[in-house]
Amino acid sequence: MWVMSDVDTSAGANDVLVSFRGVQKSYDGEALIVKDLNLDIRKGEFLTLLGPSGSGKTTSLMMLAGFETPTAGEILLGGRAINNVPPHKRDIGMVFQNYALFPHMTVAENLAFPLSVRGMSKTDVGEKVKKALGMVQLDTFAHRYPAQLSGGQQQRVAIARALAMSPKVLLCDEITSALDPELVNEVLSVVRQLAADGMTLIMVTHEMRFAREVGDKLVFMHQGKVHEVGDPKVLFANPKTPELANFIGTVEHA
Repeated sequence: MWVMSDVDTSAGANDVLVSFRGVQKSYDGEALIVKDLNLDIRKGEFLTLLGPSGSGKTTSLMMLAGFETPTAGEILLGGRAINNVPPHKRDIGMVFQNYALFPHMTVAENLAFPLSVRGMSKTDVGEKVKKALGMVQLDTFAHRYPAQLSGGQQQRVAIARALAMSPKVLLCDEITSALDPELVNEVLSVVRQLAADGMTLIMVTHEMRFAREVGDKLVFMHQGKVHEVGDPKVLFANPKTPELANFIGTVEHA
């Protein structure tokens, strides 16, 4: 069992780490993809974002990561506005559905490259790579190439690459949707352990059972708006809006 010792647990459990304040996003200046998003994520919290396609989930993650700019509103990290902070200076890790690994680099080299670009010493890079691979249970795979790995293993490498940067929050966007069913659990088990060890996580997923069992807070988005926020077990058992009830029924019977 590995332990995520780099997680800072000194602050109180109720400390807000991420805040969306009146955030909106439009790509054409007219239609709003995200409408007046107001949301707090506390340090060490595991938040899952659910909703149909086009509801603004991924766009919200992309704005937090810095890959999209809000049309209006403010995003804060640790109480500091980050709207104008470039992605590489936000201390936020993001894992996508596409692993985006360099095929000509080994697993270790894929993790080491972004660290080296930041000017980190070779010794520090080696330590971070080793630790991150341990966190996703791929210690013995450091010298393999992506083509020698299963899809689940490649996604775990992508998670390790994000963790090697020591992020304050980790964003996961549909990270199991491209995997064969038998590989999904190996990736979700890594996320489950990260949550148990105190990593602040925001995850877009359609893995309903996982969201219900592991998530601390569930946010249901529909047509760019937050419709419901609360304990996943409570919301799944007793959805207050017909949109969430319909969504749960549609996904669980798909």
